[in-house]
Amino acid sequence: MKWILRSVVGLILLLVLMGAVFKLFQAKIGASVFERMAGRLVGLDQTATLEDGLHIYFCGTGSPLPDPERAGPCLGVLAGDKTLVFDTGSGSMRNLMRMGFPVGETDMVFLTHLHSDHIDGLGEMMLQAWIAGSRTTPVQISGPEGTGLVADGFISAYRADAGYRTAHHGEAVANPSGFGAEVTEISSPLDGAVTVFSEGGVRVQAFLVNHEPVEPAFGYRIDYKSRAVTISGDTVRSDAVTQAARGSDLLIHEALNREMVAVMSEAAARNGDAELSTIFSDILDYHASPSEAAETAQAADVEALVLTHIVPPLPTPMLYPAFLDGAGAKFDGKLEIGEDGLMISLPAESDRFVRRNLLN
Repeated sequence: MKWILRSVVGLILLLVLMGAVFKLFQAKIGASVFERMAGRLVGLDQTATLEDGLHIYFCGTGSPLPDPERAGPCLGVLAGDKTLVFDTGSGSMRNLMRMGFPVGETDMVFLTHLHSDHIDGLGEMMLQAWIAGSRTTPVQISGPEGTGLVADGFISAYRADAGYRTAHHGEAVANPSGFGAEVTEISSPLDGAVTVFSEGGVRVQAFLVNHEPVEPAFGYRIDYKSRAVTISGDTVRSDAVTQAARGSDLLIHEALNREMVAVMSEAAARNGDAELSTIFSDILDYHASPSEAAETAQAADVEALVLTHIVPPLPTPMLYPAFLDGAGAKFDGKLEIGEDGLMISLPAESDRFVRRNLLN
């Protein structure tokens, strides 16, 4: 019995000693770890080892509702040697950079529509694309009618900051001619889809979706070397999405659980916040449910469906089954709820589907 007691006391003393040693050298240990991490990450092209193909970065899977787990709507897409960004929700640019996405090399930014949650990171997008890429020409932005006015507003808001950066870093890094944006507004296609980008074997098509009273609102399809991904944008269930997504490997579709949002509307009314209750009630009729997104994916015969623009916020994965509300029974392919940090790769000329998380 005594030897057990001595062993326990010895173990406790050893742990105390180890703790004291760690505390004594904690700063040096931390500095060493930081130096190794910096050597592995800072300034390196984290996309250099990716296979040729489509690589989709989920930089923002949230909505206008406050969500500590999700930034505002955003997708980054590497297609061959082309770098594309779709929507720029609040906080999404920081996620993109943390994920190793080459923001400074962005060839084009596409906006689905001009709701605030899809554009409120646009100023940061323009600034980071300019500085990180040491651009001599502004980033290209494409979107619906009104995109030019939005871009001009952000340019005005960031102009003073841009001047400070040029004064600090010099024109070799912050060339004034590279600040801002060059905007192309998309003419609404009367039927089907219209090609809005075609370079390096990459084709991007825009198509109209139904997000009334927001008009126009677009979805996008990206094709590259036999692989394709379709983005719904914000919409009710739409035949336009089904048609555009046919033959796609992946459909990325917005989703709102109406029963959950109705519960929030009723709770707000009971708690005396009539305005918030009305807002929750109003958003029920211009978004698709998870089951409707699954039905669209099934009708389009896609391989995989990822839900995004998640409403309401889901603070824990324990809520995922309730949010899906039987969607899995309506789609035969891969189905998941998108999370910030998810990257899905579709290697060229294959049927492989590679999933990884870059923020965990």
